[in-house]
Amino acid sequence: MVLDMRPMLRGEVDRVAIDYLLTPDLPDGAEFDGDAHVVGEVTDEAGYMHLTLTATVSYRTECARCLEPVHGDFTVELERTVATRASLSDKQLEENVDEYAVIEDGKLDLDETIREELLLSFPMRFLCREDCEGLCPKCGKPRSLGDCGCPSFEPDPRLAVLKQWSSKNAEEK
Repeated sequence: MVLDMRPMLRGEVDRVAIDYLLTPDLPDGAEFDGDAHVVGEVTDEAGYMHLTLTATVSYRTECARCLEPVHGDFTVELERTVATRASLSDKQLEENVDEYAVIEDGKLDLDETIREELLLSFPMRFLCREDCEGLCPKCGKPRSLGDCGCPSFEPDPRLAVLKQWSSKNAEEK
């Protein structure tokens, strides 16, 4: 969404409401169930402009431990100081890139900032439950379904020689 900020820059309004749908970029391993709902506002308080946004999107993915389906709503909040390009130096923009929303030619483009924030904030992995036990490493059965009968302890085959040696020493004594 591109906001026309000229009325606010001229002092005609002190608040611009934001409410629209945005198609976000897909993170690896997840799917979105539709567009992100973006709501917020730009306020002007004595020449200090402030942007506040909340973007919410429904997602579907897999549990990182047991591969069961996981779904829910992901919300990201965004706050920025709004400034015209002419009022900021290149150094200010470089050092504080995440602090400013920049008005160029009287317009404020929000889409790329929101897409970037959603992608960077989206978790890399999800769990179906905090106490998810995952899958058995031997047979692949979900541990939540009960014991699969696989041995819980597998000795390291590289240490088998030491076991034979200790057994031999025990027999000699």
